[in-house]
Amino acid sequence: MCAVRVVPASRGCHRCRVSRIPRSPSSGGSARAWRDALIAVVAGFAVMTAVAAAGLACAGAGDLPGGAFPRVVAAVVVMAAGGSLEVSGEAGFLAGADASLSVIPLSVSLAGALTAGSCFLHPLHNRAVARPRELIGRALPLVVLWLLALTGAALLARQTFGISTADSPAGVIGELLDSAPTVGFRADLPATLLFGLLWILGLLLIALLVSRRAPLPAGLVRFHAALRPAAFATMLLLLAYVVLGIGVGLVVAATQGHAARTFAVMLLGLPNLAWLAFTLGFGGAWEGRVDGPFGLPMPQLLDQVLRGSEPSTVDVASLAAHDSRAWWLVVVAAVLLLGTGVLAAVRSPAHVRPWQHALHLGVALALATLTVCLLGRVQAQFGLSLLGIGEVDGLGGTVLLDPVLWRTVGLGLLWGVVAGFLGALLARPLHRRGRVEEPAEAPAAP
Repeated sequence: MCAVRVVPASRGCHRCRVSRIPRSPSSGGSARAWRDALIAVVAGFAVMTAVAAAGLACAGAGDLPGGAFPRVVAAVVVMAAGGSLEVSGEAGFLAGADASLSVIPLSVSLAGALTAGSCFLHPLHNRAVARPRELIGRALPLVVLWLLALTGAALLARQTFGISTADSPAGVIGELLDSAPTVGFRADLPATLLFGLLWILGLLLIALLVSRRAPLPAGLVRFHAALRPAAFATMLLLLAYVVLGIGVGLVVAATQGHAARTFAVMLLGLPNLAWLAFTLGFGGAWEGRVDGPFGLPMPQLLDQVLRGSEPSTVDVASLAAHDSRAWWLVVVAAVLLLGTGVLAAVRSPAHVRPWQHALHLGVALALATLTVCLLGRVQAQFGLSLLGIGEVDGLGGTVLLDPVLWRTVGLGLLWGVVAGFLGALLARPLHRRGRVEEPAEAPAAP
């Protein structure tokens, strides 16, 4: 249906013409909104499942016993969509097992987010203003269907594995008493639905912020110049690091051997490493340790810095102490951040001043850094103790990696301010957009 509006043909002329304005689609319960939401959810989960399955296959998970591969794929998808897994260990009454796992496979998350976000935005790319009721009507079906799909994946994500103790004392006693240690996982459904809800709501909010063509409520159009250029430029900065990571990964796979392991890391956790390099490049720091036979699969430099029984600080200086090429992280960060400032300024209206660019990009980069810090944390631990006395050698391990939050986020804010200001100065000779005219509010239905 269309609404009719009478518009003067020209100044000083009393003739009028009739223009037809597309009426916004109905909200909430419309069949079109549910159809579009179903497409977005199916596409998002299909892409996440494909990426997770490919990464696990490269890691050798296809050989897991008991038909566990689909359940492990489901577990990875659950974690990628913000869900939570409970890892448990059992070793009979003579031994104890302790296990925990908290990590987000960001390659799978990013693939699903880009797919679902694009599908959500596509039907909205036909006007500049939308009523809040319409946006809610578009988002609500997607959120409901997303949580239903996440529930199905969570119910599938459960499995128990036996652990080989070889010739250890625990293995001998386990054979005598038929109490071999096991470790298993299952999705924590309430926590999965809660964090999954926050994940999908955050995705929809970010999609509306970074898309120049997506409509906003009339009351928020005036914030267009402050929000969208900086948000879009920051998103491209993070994606640029992922693209660089893909290039580095392909080179490593072609020249260093272990191609399957390298592709497994790329398909499961490339942004985890790329965005870690991003924070380290502008001076951020992380703390952690790697102990036992388990460790970080790539790169070896990070494993060397963290290896030990005591926590270590990871920054450019500590990496450069093992390999001086780590200083290139600072050069890459400086170049890409300056380019981000220029891009944000070019996409902004010409009337925005340099100090405003600096403020906008500083806030955007600080929020992005905070998000990277929260999503990039790693905690994985497994321990097997005999008679409650001590851990069995070779059957325990710990991988911990946490951000030094205030230092990293604070430097992200500082670098964003500097990059925004310098980018605005460099963008002055370039083609700039004019003032953003606030579009008229969509006409009400008769």
